[in-house]
Amino acid sequence: MSTAADAATSTAWYIKRMRLLLIILLFGRLDLESATQGSAPIDWERADRATVRLSPSAFPELPDVVRRELEHRDCVIPQVFSNRAPHNIVRGRFTSATHQDWAVLCSRRQVSSILVFRSGSVASVLELARQPDRNYLQNVGPGGVIGFSRALGVADPKFIREHHEWYGGPEPPPLDHDGINDMFVGKASVVWYRHAGRWLQLTGAD
Repeated sequence: MSTAADAATSTAWYIKRMRLLLIILLFGRLDLESATQGSAPIDWERADRATVRLSPSAFPELPDVVRRELEHRDCVIPQVFSNRAPHNIVRGRFTSATHQDWAVLCSRRQVSSILVFRSGSVASVLELARQPDRNYLQNVGPGGVIGFSRALGVADPKFIREHHEWYGGPEPPPLDHDGINDMFVGKASVVWYRHAGRWLQLTGAD
């Protein structure tokens, strides 16, 4: 059972990490504004609308029942500017050591969350990490080019242990399955790990 001290440590780490991400976002935008002074103002809303978002039908590897559920939820899958192959759908053992699950970055009205389909079933879909897509925009090239930069990956136990050793953060629980690596490409990431019926936030890349 977690102690009050453990909870306080985890909360302090989370606040510190969120402050770091906010600083990254702020200075990224300040740098971009400085680089484009004298040209047209940056239109973040237009950049957000221009993000490539694919239909679930673009992913033939998805089970039909999962694809239909995504379509029913009006999900589209946003794509990172630097990756031309369809992505942001990953498969791993995210909820137990014995079942293969699907995790999908589902964007609806320009706000994304991670949907987890346990054992490929739509009977009980888990949803987490809801964030506006525009929070993951960044300057990706000269001339004020803006790109979407949120990506999902699989964090196996080795990845989780190594990143905790390197960067600290909350102590991982006993690890017997994968986590979801939720990345701001080129910046940082957080690992979502399912334990005792809830999602823990563990250390990713800095």
